[in-house]
Amino acid sequence: MSAEAFNRRLTAIVGEAAVLTGADMDAHLTDWRGRYTGRARCVVKPATTEEVAAVVALCVEERIPMVPQGGNTGLVGGATPHHDGNEVVINLSRMRRIREIDTANNTLTAEAGCLLAEVQATAADADRLFPLSLAAEGSCEIGGNLSTNAGGVAVLRYGNMRELTLGIEAVLPDGRIWHGLRGLRKDNTGYDLKHLFIGAEGTLGIITAAVLKLFPRPRNAATAWLAVRDPAAAVELLSCLRGACGERVTGFEIVARPALELVLKHIPGARDPLAAASPWYVLAELTDTLADADLAGTLETILAAEIAAGRVADAAVAQDLAQRQAFWQLRENISEAQRIEGLSIKHDVAVPVSRIAEFISRADAELRRAFPAVRIVCFGHIGDGNLHYNLSRPEAAANAEFIAQTPQANRIVHDIVAELGGSISAEHGLGQLKRAEILRYKSAVEMDLMRAVKQAIDPQGLMNPGKVI
Repeated sequence: MSAEAFNRRLTAIVGEAAVLTGADMDAHLTDWRGRYTGRARCVVKPATTEEVAAVVALCVEERIPMVPQGGNTGLVGGATPHHDGNEVVINLSRMRRIREIDTANNTLTAEAGCLLAEVQATAADADRLFPLSLAAEGSCEIGGNLSTNAGGVAVLRYGNMRELTLGIEAVLPDGRIWHGLRGLRKDNTGYDLKHLFIGAEGTLGIITAAVLKLFPRPRNAATAWLAVRDPAAAVELLSCLRGACGERVTGFEIVARPALELVLKHIPGARDPLAAASPWYVLAELTDTLADADLAGTLETILAAEIAAGRVADAAVAQDLAQRQAFWQLRENISEAQRIEGLSIKHDVAVPVSRIAEFISRADAELRRAFPAVRIVCFGHIGDGNLHYNLSRPEAAANAEFIAQTPQANRIVHDIVAELGGSISAEHGLGQLKRAEILRYKSAVEMDLMRAVKQAIDPQGLMNPGKVI
């Protein structure tokens, strides 16, 4: 079938305005970081699950590979087509309906193209909380959150997307629709199939909708920006806070001074909350559904003891919502500041919380031996063991030379992560970026199992080929 005939059939399914070709595709062919740029036959934007199924069935008929795409905010090239121009990008941004909100069941059913911020707002309007929160929430979409098993800043208390999802609807690689939108917390009727698709980065099918868990909306919060002596002190503080406050500890982020300096340099209006610079900071937040709970008093009491013990050097406790937001903006704008600064060698790793300090100490030392002028920008979700550990050189020319040494830097970081029982991808996925790298760290048995699942569900290999495995 000619390209023109194929596009005419796509147009008959989704409408002329929803089939993009030529320069109209450009925004969908490059990833957010600008690291990957591909080519495609076309970009198609279905508006319903049935349209997605029809598009997939047509692609299968013509043996044309497909790249599912959401908000295109990923960091590993998982939603970017390859260079051969043979793939169809299936973008779900038109699927924006909130199908149902059930406050008695504490669930919300959203289509894949809903922005995360829209889901959060809908939950809030119903006096509920959808707790997934990350820097890209104004542009990332629920389908992408599901496909990458997104984490964010509240995993410590609420878990990642896998734990926040009760049921999904998906279009399979043969065009069939799996209607799995069950809002059940107990369902022991065989394999829990939704977990095959969550975190699969679109390689096993296209998630079109999901039943998401809701929670009571917090009425009270206490947020603090803290200077700590080192990562070990941060881990000790986390243990202290959780022991005293339990599930009220909602967020616990670590930020190295170089990360904060990039935000102060590139983000207008950013201000250092503390008078003196510290090598490390913690952003801690307690929340409670009880409006009259004295969270600020509790936090201040704990921090006074931690200052006396020498684990915390200084602290700023937010006095109002504006200060809370300002603290969080410092953390959430780190990725944007890095993007403005230029390319870096990014690592999204996880180790047991108890091994965080060891990882940072060992990785810092080995990298500085190998690359004496390296700039290490470390930050992340220390409460769940997830660190974003990024490397660069301050000077542009030197940085370009350094980026060319990515394999050597990756080997140092990832080998240490593996030795400590960690993962080389905590929340961003594998995509194109780590597809080959993962072969060094997953066992042959694990890879065989993953390939067997892929072969069983997508025997023609048409669904997001060249990603993950």
